[in-house]
Amino acid sequence: MSTLYPLFLNLRGRVRVVVGGNEMAEAKVRDLLEADAKVHLIVPAATGQITAWSQSGRLQWKARAYETGDLRDVFLVVSVADAKTNARVFEEAETCRTFCNAVDDIDHCNCYASAVVRRGPLQIAISTAGKSPALAQRLRKELEEQFGEEYAPWLRRLGELRSRLFRQKRIDSETRRRMLHEQASASAFESFRESLEEENSGQNSVGDPEG
Repeated sequence: MSTLYPLFLNLRGRVRVVVGGNEMAEAKVRDLLEADAKVHLIVPAATGQITAWSQSGRLQWKARAYETGDLRDVFLVVSVADAKTNARVFEEAETCRTFCNAVDDIDHCNCYASAVVRRGPLQIAISTAGKSPALAQRLRKELEEQFGEEYAPWLRRLGELRSRLFRQKRIDSETRRRMLHEQASASAFESFRESLEEENSGQNSVGDPEG
């Protein structure tokens, strides 16, 4: 098997098809909607949540079985179906040069979903190339403990700092690079976390009754 090339995709406005309507498909649809993808669902019956998304216009639902030709102009397809359907979907995806992820069916994938740790703009993805999703999930839980929720506001602050520095034309590139690396250092993060804890502690103490 070739070495996989890790990549984060901007799916905004891109058409993605989901074949299947069970709880696993629902989880995949939720992730796609959060990524602002244009989701087309193909399945005779779906969960209540998927039905609600369809009724509210958040996705398009073709209430029928998958048919050849459904992947025309599709960027990525996620198949959560039986092995026979997955094989048909994968065959068409290969012909159309469409990314295809068949859940729990690595023989019919040309891309693989990752276990992801999300902390605001920070995303850490773990892939085992479909060999052991269980290991990927364990590593995700470990990383969630290592990288706490405080990383989200810290990264937003780093982004604001970076924007300000690039607007200041009098700062040369080497000085800018040094300042950015200093602000992203472990010691800078510890200082930020301590100040965040003090701020939260002060907010929690406001209004506490005496005695």
